Amino acid sequence: MSEVVIIDSGGANLASLQFALERLGARASVSSDTAQIAGAPRVILPGVGSARDAMQRLRALDLIERLPRLEQPVLGICLGMQLLYGLSAEGATPCLGVLPGTVERLASQPGLPVPHMGWNQLALTARDPLLEGVHSGDYVYFVHSYAAPVAEMTLATTRYGIDVTAVVRRGNFWGTQFHPERSGRTGAAILGNFLRVS
Repeated sequence: MSEVVIIDSGGANLASLQFALERLGARASVSSDTAQIAGAPRVILPGVGSARDAMQRLRALDLIERLPRLEQPVLGICLGMQLLYGLSAEGATPCLGVLPGTVERLASQPGLPVPHMGWNQLALTARDPLLEGVHSGDYVYFVHSYAAPVAEMTLATTRYGIDVTAVVRRGNFWGTQFHPERSGRTGAAILGNFLRVS
């Protein structure tokens, strides 16, 4: 059985995420099977593209009601993190509601185009097992046009004109706005920590 099941949410980053986990010694598989996802020791919800398309895909997979009820560690990545919130301003899309709040579009500013693409620094705001060995000032790789506001559940922020949530946690659900599988040693450390959290 796989140690980690990556939900087949579509998109080209699934293979790179699977390879990143396998480099850490994990048995990882990509699946859209509800029973396999529900029975996995750990689950990752990745995502690229629009919130509305991603939610439609999760609905077609019969996962809208099941995902928020998972009790094992769950990690949302990029759009997958945004889908954990109650609402995305992208098309006023209702999401999974694991985290309260609305994901808003980043405001374009001089020198700060949207989407935000590239390396940016983390500022840690709380201690958490997911961030063991990670420090404020570490760089990670972002590709996003929408972001979650900083709130009580925020574990780390990044600044792109304003401070936005880069890492979040509520109970057994974590989220990273950046792509850990593309974030070098810092991203590998975070994925490695996810393999150990309980």
